[in-house]
Amino acid sequence: MTDSETTLCILGASGDLTFRLLLPALGQLLTEEPDRTVHLVGAGIDDWTDEKWRSVVADSFATADASGATVEAVLAGARYRKSDITDSEDFAALLDTCSGTVALYFAVPPAVAAKACTALESVDLPDGLILALEKPFGTDEASAQLLNKQLTRVVPEEQVHRIDHFLGRSTVLNVLGLRFANRVFEPVWSREHIESVAIRYDETLGLENRAGYYDKAGAMVDMIQSHLLQVLAIVAMDPPATLDAADFREAKATALRATSVWNHDPAANSRRARYTAGSINGRELPNYVDEGGVDVTRNTETLAEVTFAVATHRWAGVPFTLRSGKGLGEKCSEIVIRFRQVSLLPAGFDGSTEPSVLRLSLGADKMALELNLNGPGAPFHLDRATLEADFSEGERRAYSEVLAGIIDGDPSLSVRGDTAERCWHIVQPVLEAWAADQVPLEDYPAGSSGPKAWPEL
Repeated sequence: MTDSETTLCILGASGDLTFRLLLPALGQLLTEEPDRTVHLVGAGIDDWTDEKWRSVVADSFATADASGATVEAVLAGARYRKSDITDSEDFAALLDTCSGTVALYFAVPPAVAAKACTALESVDLPDGLILALEKPFGTDEASAQLLNKQLTRVVPEEQVHRIDHFLGRSTVLNVLGLRFANRVFEPVWSREHIESVAIRYDETLGLENRAGYYDKAGAMVDMIQSHLLQVLAIVAMDPPATLDAADFREAKATALRATSVWNHDPAANSRRARYTAGSINGRELPNYVDEGGVDVTRNTETLAEVTFAVATHRWAGVPFTLRSGKGLGEKCSEIVIRFRQVSLLPAGFDGSTEPSVLRLSLGADKMALELNLNGPGAPFHLDRATLEADFSEGERRAYSEVLAGIIDGDPSLSVRGDTAERCWHIVQPVLEAWAADQVPLEDYPAGSSGPKAWPEL
């Protein structure tokens, strides 16, 4: 934590992201760490007053039960400025109202953020300016490269925070702590002992009025290209020397540079599907193509699955399958590590001989290790047993972690520029195969587990 003075300037202050996620997260952070000196500025095209902005901030803080002298001081000093951030003069005037280290949070569409960064190139910028941007980082590898070049013309790479709220500190540290701090796991965390890895994020939610973004992205870009490849990197990376930003992000980048579609064959190793009308826990979902704002000609998938290889000595030959989808019958977010069979099981045992499986929950802070143990009755009969443990719950909301890193100038949990480009490079062959109709777009009823023909992970 730092006690230096920071101005957090939220661009797109009137948007849903600001009210629903950013401001409650800031309120929580300031409640838990009241020694911070933070000034809050909102900017947008709406003709708001300071009083209107403070009312919005107060309502958002209330949803997080934010309280204390620091929270009250930030609320009382919160200011709003009507600004066109794509105009250099407007942007310069906005920055003149900020003090201390300035962090610009772009809570605006990617196209607006790109134009705003162009405007910043002709502005006299404050020292140490931090830029924080939401995904998507470009629309393909080439556009990500152009965006990164543009950003680094404004500030150095270490002052750019590409936000991936999916990598909340508790989720990341749960995986790293379990693996690196326990001799029982780290020596077997390799191809010699692990048969496969699956990373899954199934949602029961449907489109939820997000067609403007989701129908252009789909499950592949929304989840696999960004969030789940970052989780893959954390599972697959070699131990970093330290957990500081430089070492940790380089270890992730090394793992992703070794990652590609299994056998370089996206047609054979990817699947896509789209939900049709169905029922989930008594809630009726319409056919995806009948949802408001959907363009049926885009053939947007709501369920995607791809198998990748990580070509390192540690992981050669081990498939990593990533899957994410909406409108499914059961919410499931987990990393599943399936170990290999024992080399030789002595004759005489019967019952369960399935290999051990380690499940790490993404978000529920739990782990489960499935083992074969001697059951009651016959002494050589093996029963399946599960050892479970709860991780310590994360103290903060995911966006509180994001804001803490931005305010402290610590990019450990943000996505480095070359890594953002690499993630596009990894999935590009799949996107091209899908665009060429080399992989069928299948259907599944909302509330099901997906197309019946798909094998279970």
